[in-house]
Amino acid sequence: MEYPVGVQTFEKIINGHKFYVDKTDLVYKLAQGDYFFLSRPRRFGKSLLISTLKAYFLGKKDLFNGLKMAELETKWETYPVFHIDLNSENYNNEDALHLKLEDYLAKWEDEYGSRPTEKTISLRFSGIIERACKKKGKKVVILIDEYDKPLTATIDNEALSEKYREELRAFYGVLKSQDQYIRFAMLTGVTKFSKVSVFSDLNQPDDISLTKQYQAICGITDEELDTYCRESVEEVAEENDTDYADMREQLRKQYDGYHFYKKGIGIYNPYSLILTFRHKDLGDYWFETATTEFLMKLLKNSNVPISALSGGRQTAQQLGGKEDFRMNPLPILYQSGYLTITGYDDDIKEYILGFPNEEVKTGFTQALIPFYLQVKQSASPFDYNGFVKDLLRGDIEHFVQRLQALFANLDYEIMGGQEHDFHNTMQIILFMLSARMRVRHTSFGRMDIEIETDDYVAIFELKIDKSTDEALRQIDEKNYAAPFATSGKKIYKIGVNFSSKTRGIEEYKII
Repeated sequence: MEYPVGVQTFEKIINGHKFYVDKTDLVYKLAQGDYFFLSRPRRFGKSLLISTLKAYFLGKKDLFNGLKMAELETKWETYPVFHIDLNSENYNNEDALHLKLEDYLAKWEDEYGSRPTEKTISLRFSGIIERACKKKGKKVVILIDEYDKPLTATIDNEALSEKYREELRAFYGVLKSQDQYIRFAMLTGVTKFSKVSVFSDLNQPDDISLTKQYQAICGITDEELDTYCRESVEEVAEENDTDYADMREQLRKQYDGYHFYKKGIGIYNPYSLILTFRHKDLGDYWFETATTEFLMKLLKNSNVPISALSGGRQTAQQLGGKEDFRMNPLPILYQSGYLTITGYDDDIKEYILGFPNEEVKTGFTQALIPFYLQVKQSASPFDYNGFVKDLLRGDIEHFVQRLQALFANLDYEIMGGQEHDFHNTMQIILFMLSARMRVRHTSFGRMDIEIETDDYVAIFELKIDKSTDEALRQIDEKNYAAPFATSGKKIYKIGVNFSSKTRGIEEYKII
């Protein structure tokens, strides 16, 4: 099987007989409409979707032989298509966007002509659309891939980002003024940037990002994995000395779990799956390409608790980007693919967020460490593996001692030394541990933790400025150990008291 790593052109994939999951029925359904917007994380297949639409509207019937589209389309009309890809550019130079658009316009003007009075980018684009429609006798199709790349690339440079926003607003506004000449328009990106909208001068597109019918238009579903990828999964299983069922479960934990509808199906990250099939080895392929530094800074500066990464709640408006992401970074973390929808509260119409899978949880948690667990220069660096090894060995005493040493070595001049810093530090450690073992904990209010392995259960109750005896008493009074009474596993009860004065673990007791 030829796997299209780095190949995002539909025509190249089909002609090269490369691995392809047929979603052309959804492409056909989409093409019957007019204006659309789709938000998906990077490397999730947005460019391939745009390329497939382009092939369809150019009437390249032969490319769809044997696909679902061939059973649906009978007319196969050809339209003038304007395809704009804003992804392949470095936008640190303030002229970068203008030059990118200038290059597209100059190419189209070679084919459709120009007028001397068309001096601005928007006037030139407007004239091209009109002349193309009249010359070809067909309304035009406009496909814009990664429409927001200039904005996401300069998200930490407000002045440059604002300059690009104004340029894009004028450029995209042409889609509204020239509506009479447009048959179809599609924009894809990571975020909608609704509050600082570049859409204000554009016909409001149908945002299909959170809709049921298009939830699987990008990515791979469980059903598609079994239909199109069985041979590939079997090859990976054989290479790793296991069977199909076990490898399917490993793939599910590692790459599945994205949800783009409130009660939707799970979607696998296609980039990581394809690389797994190519290399026959599970890895953190998607996260290895991530740039998270600005998002980490954003999260820390917003004072959103780390616990909100697992169980945080957002409305549909918030997820669509209608609030300032500097005050509330959860929507952009969702749109970027670091968080996903894990539940939906029908009573108050809120989405519940969390990490989609182990690849993202592990990678994101490790990225948090330099920003939240900043140790003193004289101290040893944070030793994640040490914490894991202690628990895997059942050495609870050493685990708590290691935790105590960590808090003693944190640089509170940087961190702040407040109660929420204690909670954030514990949450980061728990996120990391839960990638290797079963960890349950409350996210808000009290901090009780249950760690379960094959041999034992460790129940922690964490207090601040109280006592370990009070913590242990709460474990008994709340009967936290009851669910494990018949498990046959050894049960540890651990009371921990954190001092806000000394900014460390003052005492602990294990029974």
